[in-house]
Amino acid sequence: MLRSARSLTPGERTALFNAAYEGYLLPFHIDERQLVSMDEAFDLDLDASRIAFRDGAPVGLGNLGVRGEDAWIGGVGVVTAARRSGVGEALMRALHAQAAERGVRRVWLEVIVENTGAFALYEKLGYSTVRDVEVWSLPAASDAESGDGHEATADEAHARVRELRSGREPWQRADGTLAHYADVKGLATETGAAVYRATGEQIQVVQIAGEPEPLLRALRALGPITVLNLPEDDAAAAVLRALGGSVVVGQHEMLLELEN
Repeated sequence: MLRSARSLTPGERTALFNAAYEGYLLPFHIDERQLVSMDEAFDLDLDASRIAFRDGAPVGLGNLGVRGEDAWIGGVGVVTAARRSGVGEALMRALHAQAAERGVRRVWLEVIVENTGAFALYEKLGYSTVRDVEVWSLPAASDAESGDGHEATADEAHARVRELRSGREPWQRADGTLAHYADVKGLATETGAAVYRATGEQIQVVQIAGEPEPLLRALRALGPITVLNLPEDDAAAAVLRALGGSVVVGQHEMLLELEN
């Protein structure tokens, strides 16, 4: 049986999320505050998202983010005892139906490269790979190193990014996500701009465009850097590698075009 995600409290959804991702290739463990933050930042539609029940107990979840004619699969997971029994496919098909009801034309997702089982399911459901993206980590600079970027307002930096970027941002770093963050900061150089968040000592690059090297050098002077789902052919990826960064995980970004 499948029900709306609203059938569970945030605390119950958090517990299910953690159980569903137990033993995953890249384990996730979140608390209730992080769950609510994800709901807001990624525009997860709780009425469209689905919970799978078996014998009255929740055994799986499927999150759907919706922005106009685009939707995003914000995680599908099944608890260990119910895996490989068709629950994941049933959740995906239900999310597609909910997306179609809302006038969605394109459904996006990312799948870890090594997760061949999920990749095969998504291809079976009609998804095609659009590009490969990578999650990057870059250590902080030594005390002796600094960059030449200067502070800018988030709005100024974002406007500059929009002028300079040549490709589509992934869902987690898209303009729609950025609009939900109240703590973003801006950095600019003569040749580029970046919008980032400082969470503790970590610098999370949300968007970056233009010449990336001076921006990344300036940002890593502030702390260790993470970048989510950077296209592997992005100029920033080469700079991150040259500066000693590493790929935490590689993913296929996939697209399903719905027939409405």
